[in-house]
Amino acid sequence: MDQLIVEDPPRIGPYRLIARLGAGGMGLVYLGRSEGGRTVAVKVVQAEYAGNPEFRRRFAREVAAARRVGGSWTAAVLDADPEAAVPWVATRYIPGPDLHAVVAKDFGPLPEHSVRTLANRLALALQAVHEAGLIHRDLKPSNVLITVDGPRVIDFGIARAMDSLAGDSLLTHTGMLIGSAGFMSPEQVRGRELTPASDVFCLGAVLVYAATGRLLFGAADTGLNAHLFRVAEEEPDLTGVPEELVELVRDCLHKDPTRRPTPAQVAERTAADEPGEWLPGQVLAQLGRHAAQLLDFAPARLDEAPAPPPDPRVPSPRPQLPAARVRPHGPGPSGPAQGFGPSPAATPADGWPLPPPEAAGVPADPHTRRRRGLVVAALLQLVVLLEGTVFDLAGPLVHAEFGLGYDSMDLVFVTYWVVFGGLLLLGGRIVDRVGRRQSVIIGLVGFAVACALGGAASSSAMLISARALQGAFAALLTPAALSLVSTGFTDPKGRGRAFGVYAALAGGGSVLGLFAGGFAYNLVWRWSFYVAVPIAVIALLVALALPRDRPAPAGARLDVPGLLLGSTALAALIYGLHAGGWHGWTAPLTLFPLVGGAVLLGAFLWQQSRASSPMLAGAVLGDRNRLGALLVVFLAGIGTLLLFAFLNFWIREVLGYSANGTALLLLPMAAAIPIGSTQVSARLTPRVAPGILIAVGMALTAAGLLVLTGLESGGPSVPVVLSGSIVTGLGIGLAYVPVFDIATAGIDPRQAGATAGVIGTAQQLGEAIGVVLLTVTVAESSAVDFQERLSGYADTLWWALGVVLLAAVLAGLMVNARAPRSAVRQPAEPLR
Repeated sequence: MDQLIVEDPPRIGPYRLIARLGAGGMGLVYLGRSEGGRTVAVKVVQAEYAGNPEFRRRFAREVAAARRVGGSWTAAVLDADPEAAVPWVATRYIPGPDLHAVVAKDFGPLPEHSVRTLANRLALALQAVHEAGLIHRDLKPSNVLITVDGPRVIDFGIARAMDSLAGDSLLTHTGMLIGSAGFMSPEQVRGRELTPASDVFCLGAVLVYAATGRLLFGAADTGLNAHLFRVAEEEPDLTGVPEELVELVRDCLHKDPTRRPTPAQVAERTAADEPGEWLPGQVLAQLGRHAAQLLDFAPARLDEAPAPPPDPRVPSPRPQLPAARVRPHGPGPSGPAQGFGPSPAATPADGWPLPPPEAAGVPADPHTRRRRGLVVAALLQLVVLLEGTVFDLAGPLVHAEFGLGYDSMDLVFVTYWVVFGGLLLLGGRIVDRVGRRQSVIIGLVGFAVACALGGAASSSAMLISARALQGAFAALLTPAALSLVSTGFTDPKGRGRAFGVYAALAGGGSVLGLFAGGFAYNLVWRWSFYVAVPIAVIALLVALALPRDRPAPAGARLDVPGLLLGSTALAALIYGLHAGGWHGWTAPLTLFPLVGGAVLLGAFLWQQSRASSPMLAGAVLGDRNRLGALLVVFLAGIGTLLLFAFLNFWIREVLGYSANGTALLLLPMAAAIPIGSTQVSARLTPRVAPGILIAVGMALTAAGLLVLTGLESGGPSVPVVLSGSIVTGLGIGLAYVPVFDIATAGIDPRQAGATAGVIGTAQQLGEAIGVVLLTVTVAESSAVDFQERLSGYADTLWWALGVVLLAAVLAGLMVNARAPRSAVRQPAEPLR
């Protein structure tokens, strides 16, 4: 609320004015009080519209119809005077903020049960509006008020009074649109006749905003014409909409009005209310503070001019917009919201900046918070991948210091990967249960302690224990890192850039590890543990500045049997696959884990199909695009492991380079991957279909592998290694960005950790299969003839080539090949 100014009238009709509530496309909105003490919202029409006779006739007709609207979820029209010098209408005052203020300022995206209740109440409100013969035409968050017992819809029907005026049409007024672009239906964009189905489309857009905090089709990211074209032609981005509501929202947003559900059908599909409050406690507390503000509000005494004439004076005009700026999603002709939220003219959904964030007790720049999350995610990937790769290269040094036997050396290396791969699903669930920020802090502290213990190890038992602890905390950090990126960046451009950074490390971390391990090969092996500690400390300091996120509800059931079965099965399989190379495929240490793991995995999948709260929810594996992306991740894990094993062997043992020389030859690939991800794929992801990008990236990777096969012919080795590895690196960087984007798209943020755990598990299983192919094709003992080993490593390269080509084919067949929304840059049809 704002204090009245001298230019404001003291009364409108029978109502004494107390404060200003806001300004909108129609005029000004005041808080008023009748002689009997009833509080109302009084909307006063701007003088430029009041002088139009056609507008007055339509306004009177629509007000008369709006008075007939019933229902419990609307703000009833109480009084009006269309014939006054300045027409006005008084509606019931709803003491609560609008939905935009709740989502953008006070709380953030609402949980699933709140969005479901919101859908049900808004559908009932629209049903009442339609039964009165009206179409709302401007349903948007600032026209939905939030109260303790449910939402209320305001401004129904009034917008029609502003449509279809002849002559100097209101539609030609600078900055004026009939409807709000972020919440307009395709038929509104095309200027066609509207039906009640148009309101249902707007309802779907409002639900997307309530569940995700972003505008449909990225209304705030591009020009008006491009946005309106996407509204008319492109499919909506439902990333972040709860799984249980995705189908309903998608139906509401159907381009064909005849195929959308009616409000009654929407209300029926959302009728099951959960017990308890419909809003989170933080929002309820904010509503209480708003109510206290209303009770404490005292109008300021004004140095008033002489008494006004009997008819109310014309209120001050709304602020004028810059001539070159079109208001793509402003408060619309039906006026601003009521309540205590910020004025619609001051909210991002209406094209204006928010008030200073410090007033709400939050950091000044939300983009800074997202960037911090991305920095933390990058550091987490770096520390986990470097630690895993660099220590593996230090094997001879560990063996020399401890004098470990064959089996003990096997256990030192395999422990980390078994614990890490086996606990990824559990780690993802922990992230969802305790929150991303808290998981990162716990994981970093534990990982740093484990690294310190490993570096100080004085026995093989202490070393193995430290490796097990590293794997356990890495299994928590890896899904936390991916979920930070997938939930922090929801718009297509932002996701492309963020996943470009993430993919640069996910695809190139192992190369960096080989590079770093090559230069440090002759150093004490303990440095491979200690170097992770300062990186973890830096990541921890940044993570402490992250905002607290909302974990899954404490009452949500945890699938304990599924966790035990899944984790045990994965650990057994990964150990068995690694053990095959050390002990042979017929050894008991190989057969028992493989057979037992396969049986447990079958039991896990059977249990998941019958569990009430499965770990692998339908949204994780039930989507074809996501399943295709997971298969690409799995196959890429196989291919990259074989590739790195081949390069490491060939450069060292065939070309005769030292560890430092090997690192230098790998440097171009380490640079090509981030170039491909951040400079190429991140720019193309919002514009090119993901299926095409992944297929082209995998094909380019295969082309690089094909170049590397030229090493067998005895040609110039160094140019072949450099050119092949650069092309391969560019392909990996190009493919990984859309892979991670598609694999995490459309997931409820409260399941982002579980999804990230599944993605990490797919990659780890792929690498374990890669170990199998490596041991099958390469001789197991260094005593075997060198030519046989040479032939075996050449075979691994052909295996990698075949696997990568299979990934390219699957991406083309399974992943959506349609152009994404943000690629559209054609102008839209003009509004009529």
